[in-house]
Amino acid sequence: MFERLEMAPPDAILGLTAAFREDPNPRKINLGVGVYQDSQGRTPVLPSVEAAEQRVLQAGPIEGYLPIDGLPEYAALVQALVFGADHPVIREKRVVTSHTPGGTGALRVAADFIQTQLPGAKLWLSEPTWVNHGSIFEAAGIETATYPYYDAAAHGLAFEALTSALRKVPAGDVVLLHGCCHNPTGVDPAQDQWQQLSDICGQAGWLPFFDFAYHGLGDGLEEDAAAVRGFAVPGRDMLVASSFSKNFGLYCQRVGALSLVAATSEAAKAAQSHVKRSIRANYSNPPAHGARLVVAVLSDPELRARWERDVKDIRDRINTMRKLFVDTLQARGITQDFSFIQNQKGMFSFSGLTKDQVDTLRKDYGIYIVGSGRINVAGMTAANMDYLCEAIARVL
Repeated sequence: MFERLEMAPPDAILGLTAAFREDPNPRKINLGVGVYQDSQGRTPVLPSVEAAEQRVLQAGPIEGYLPIDGLPEYAALVQALVFGADHPVIREKRVVTSHTPGGTGALRVAADFIQTQLPGAKLWLSEPTWVNHGSIFEAAGIETATYPYYDAAAHGLAFEALTSALRKVPAGDVVLLHGCCHNPTGVDPAQDQWQQLSDICGQAGWLPFFDFAYHGLGDGLEEDAAAVRGFAVPGRDMLVASSFSKNFGLYCQRVGALSLVAATSEAAKAAQSHVKRSIRANYSNPPAHGARLVVAVLSDPELRARWERDVKDIRDRINTMRKLFVDTLQARGITQDFSFIQNQKGMFSFSGLTKDQVDTLRKDYGIYIVGSGRINVAGMTAANMDYLCEAIARVL
């Protein structure tokens, strides 16, 4: 039965990593996959998480399965982290949270929930967005559409086009927003612009759905949560998909969460019952270890403070690489203005490189960049910067 099948195309990002591994070039650089690397080009275990690991191992294993929606203490700590411990949605028990296998798992659980409980709702994605977003929602049977987001000429936010489009989104549809550190552009709305988007949401009646994968990597943990918290106004439903791959370094542990906010606590409980049915039919219940690490860090004041310093170290290194990249390109005599990269946030930037230039960088120099020109700034180091910028200068 399977002999008729042809090879499916490789994933646009993970397939690039596979090609990178096979490349014999000793100076190769991977700026494609969204994984943080330290100044030595390694993906580190955060000191706070390493300390938490020892505590979890000493506590011993959990026997049996976790609840369908995960550990209750995990849900409570995630809610406090995302919304703030004293936010009305927590005080009024209007938010419910499920532990999911990574942020991607949260998106897929939400997709199943939307497909079954909001039949006919269309889901709107920013143009551009993370390459896997469309696949996740289309696989769940949800129709998708796009709204304008990025102004390529100005290397910034196309705010007028964005607001104009979101005013026309039909009531009952779902709009996916990036909570901070927009992937792939690195361009976020300013706080006053977020407020305008929240006002438009209230007027138009669409359901806001935040993909919150880079919490803490933009301006700070509190600053990055401002948009999500600002949208959580009385009487509004919303969804939030969290990921702890980047800010905890728990890539292979697959630790994420789906938070659902409703107008009342009764509505939240009812919605959660349907979320749990989706989880049960998908993977039954989540894995324990990564969630226990998050709980150990966030519940202990000492480890929490150490983790906040770890996240700041990640953020500072990324911003240092942004500046060094721009400065090194200028030192190579490149007249094209790349200063916009210093204003973008998070791990990613739209470089403005064309697909032909990206292909040349890969074939001739072993530098791997997504075809759209998106670069992972966290893959840059002081050691590889000269080689990287010299190669870019040549292809330009």
